[in-house]
Amino acid sequence: MSDVRILAGPYEFEARLEEASAPKTCALFRTLLPYRQRIIHVRWSGEGCWIPLGDTDFGLPFENATCYPAPGELILYPGGYSETELLLAYGAVNFASKMGQLAGNHFLTVTKGGENLHALGTKTLWEGAQDIVFEGR
Repeated sequence: MSDVRILAGPYEFEARLEEASAPKTCALFRTLLPYRQRIIHVRWSGEGCWIPLGDTDFGLPFENATCYPAPGELILYPGGYSETELLLAYGAVNFASKMGQLAGNHFLTVTKGGENLHALGTKTLWEGAQDIVFEGR
Protein backbone atom coordinates (compact mmCIF):
# COMPACT_ATOMS: atom_id res chain seq x y z
CA MET A 1 0.00 0.00 0.00
CA SER A 2 1.24 3.49 -0.78
CA ASP A 3 0.27 6.61 1.12
CA VAL A 4 2.19 9.16 -0.92
CA ARG A 5 2.94 9.64 -4.61
CA ILE A 6 6.23 11.42 -5.34
CA LEU A 7 6.99 13.07 -8.67
CA ALA A 8 10.66 14.06 -8.79
CA GLY A 9 12.33 15.26 -11.96
CA PRO A 10 11.09 12.86 -14.66
CA TYR A 11 10.50 10.01 -12.17
CA GLU A 12 7.51 8.75 -10.20
CA PHE A 13 7.64 6.93 -6.88
CA GLU A 14 5.16 5.56 -4.38
CA ALA A 15 5.92 5.65 -0.67
CA ARG A 16 4.61 4.47 2.69
CA LEU A 17 4.30 6.74 5.70
CA GLU A 18 6.02 5.19 8.75
CA GLU A 19 3.13 6.09 11.06
CA ALA A 20 3.86 3.47 13.73
CA SER A 21 7.45 4.65 14.31
CA ALA A 22 7.16 8.37 13.48
CA PRO A 23 3.50 9.30 14.12
CA LYS A 24 4.02 13.02 14.84
CA THR A 25 6.26 13.55 11.82
CA CYS A 26 3.80 11.68 9.56
CA ALA A 27 0.83 13.65 10.92
CA LEU A 28 2.65 16.93 10.26
CA PHE A 29 3.70 15.85 6.77
CA ARG A 30 0.10 14.94 5.86
CA THR A 31 -0.91 18.54 6.63
CA LEU A 32 1.63 19.80 4.06
CA LEU A 33 0.27 17.68 1.18
CA PRO A 34 0.33 18.38 -1.65
CA TYR A 35 3.86 19.66 -1.08
CA ARG A 36 5.77 21.22 -3.96
CA GLN A 37 9.42 22.15 -3.78
CA ARG A 38 12.80 21.65 -5.48
CA ILE A 39 15.45 19.20 -4.37
CA ILE A 40 19.18 19.76 -4.59
CA HIS A 41 22.08 17.39 -4.03
CA VAL A 42 23.36 17.10 -0.45
CA ARG A 43 26.59 18.84 0.49
CA TRP A 44 28.15 16.58 3.14
CA SER A 45 26.02 13.48 3.57
CA GLY A 46 26.79 11.31 0.55
CA GLU A 47 24.24 10.03 -1.95
CA GLY A 48 21.13 12.00 -1.14
CA CYS A 49 18.99 14.90 -2.24
CA TRP A 50 17.57 17.46 0.15
CA ILE A 51 15.15 20.29 0.62
CA PRO A 52 16.61 22.98 2.90
CA LEU A 53 13.93 24.53 5.11
CA GLY A 54 16.04 27.10 6.97
CA ASP A 55 14.72 28.13 10.36
CA THR A 56 11.32 26.43 9.93
CA ASP A 57 10.24 25.11 13.32
CA PHE A 58 7.61 22.40 13.09
CA GLY A 59 7.79 21.77 16.85
CA LEU A 60 8.64 18.10 16.28
CA PRO A 61 10.55 15.85 18.66
CA PHE A 62 13.05 13.31 17.43
CA GLU A 63 11.29 10.02 16.61
CA ASN A 64 12.61 7.05 14.64
CA ALA A 65 15.75 9.14 14.14
CA THR A 66 18.69 7.84 12.12
CA CYS A 67 22.04 9.09 10.86
CA TYR A 68 22.12 6.42 8.15
CA PRO A 69 18.93 6.42 6.07
CA ALA A 70 18.84 3.60 3.52
CA PRO A 71 18.14 4.25 -0.16
CA GLY A 72 14.50 5.22 -0.53
CA GLU A 73 14.12 6.50 3.02
CA LEU A 74 13.07 10.10 3.55
CA ILE A 75 14.04 11.80 6.80
CA LEU A 76 13.07 15.12 8.33
CA TYR A 77 15.62 16.86 10.50
CA PRO A 78 13.51 19.05 12.83
CA GLY A 79 16.26 21.62 13.34
CA GLY A 80 18.40 22.57 16.29
CA TYR A 81 22.11 22.25 15.53
CA SER A 82 21.62 22.81 11.81
CA GLU A 83 18.80 24.01 9.60
CA THR A 84 15.54 22.12 9.23
CA GLU A 85 15.53 19.89 6.16
CA LEU A 86 14.08 16.93 4.30
CA LEU A 87 16.52 14.39 2.88
CA LEU A 88 15.90 11.56 0.41
CA ALA A 89 18.64 8.92 0.34
CA TYR A 90 19.37 7.35 -3.06
CA GLY A 91 22.53 5.53 -1.97
CA ALA A 92 24.89 5.49 1.00
CA VAL A 93 24.20 8.39 3.40
CA ASN A 94 25.94 9.44 6.61
CA PHE A 95 23.70 12.36 7.57
CA ALA A 96 25.77 15.38 8.58
CA SER A 97 26.17 19.13 8.23
CA LYS A 98 28.91 21.66 8.82
CA MET A 99 28.02 21.20 12.52
CA GLY A 100 28.84 17.46 12.31
CA GLN A 101 26.78 14.28 12.62
CA LEU A 102 22.97 14.69 12.63
CA ALA A 103 19.97 12.37 12.98
CA GLY A 104 16.66 12.88 11.20
CA ASN A 105 13.21 11.35 11.62
CA HIS A 106 12.69 8.52 9.15
CA PHE A 107 9.02 8.95 8.26
CA LEU A 108 8.59 7.93 4.60
CA THR A 109 9.87 4.93 2.61
CA VAL A 110 9.77 4.49 -1.16
CA THR A 111 7.91 1.26 -2.00
CA LYS A 112 7.66 1.56 -5.80
CA GLY A 113 10.03 3.09 -8.33
CA GLY A 114 13.12 2.63 -6.19
CA GLU A 115 15.04 1.44 -9.24
CA ASN A 116 15.03 5.11 -10.39
CA LEU A 117 16.40 6.63 -7.17
CA HIS A 118 20.02 6.53 -8.30
CA ALA A 119 19.11 8.08 -11.65
CA LEU A 120 17.29 10.90 -9.84
CA GLY A 121 20.28 11.50 -7.57
CA THR A 122 22.73 11.51 -10.49
CA LYS A 123 20.50 13.88 -12.47
CA THR A 124 20.28 16.23 -9.49
CA LEU A 125 24.04 16.12 -8.95
CA TRP A 126 24.98 16.86 -12.56
CA GLU A 127 22.02 18.91 -13.81
CA GLY A 128 20.99 20.81 -10.68
CA ALA A 129 17.76 21.30 -8.74
CA GLN A 130 14.79 19.14 -9.69
CA ASP A 131 11.10 19.80 -9.10
CA ILE A 132 9.49 17.47 -6.58
CA VAL A 133 5.84 17.02 -5.61
CA PHE A 134 4.47 14.90 -2.78
CA GLU A 135 0.77 14.02 -3.08
CA GLY A 136 -1.46 12.07 -0.72
CA ARG A 137 -3.02 8.85 -2.03
